Amino acid sequence: MRKQLFGLLAVASLFAIAPVCAQAAEMMDCSDANMMKANANMEKMPAGEKKTMGMKEMTMAKEMMEKKDMAGCKTHMNKAIEMGMSK
Repeated sequence: MRKQLFGLLAVASLFAIAPVCAQAAEMMDCSDANMMKANANMEKMPAGEKKTMGMKEMTMAKEMMEKKDMAGCKTHMNKAIEMGMSK
């Protein structure tokens, strides 16, 4: 009985982790087109703390892009996207 319960818990934990891994794999590259998409999604968000934080992340991403820091740009843009996806 315990082995079955442990097995079920192990399988359930895999299903809980899978969306997080898939989301991390889908990080957007820092390009003008992706910036426009992310910014458009931020604009569609309802007013609130998450939208404010997302817009700040987009501003930082744009600043990093201007400095040619693509890794920093990608990090901030993806944080902004996460703000839009979280509920």
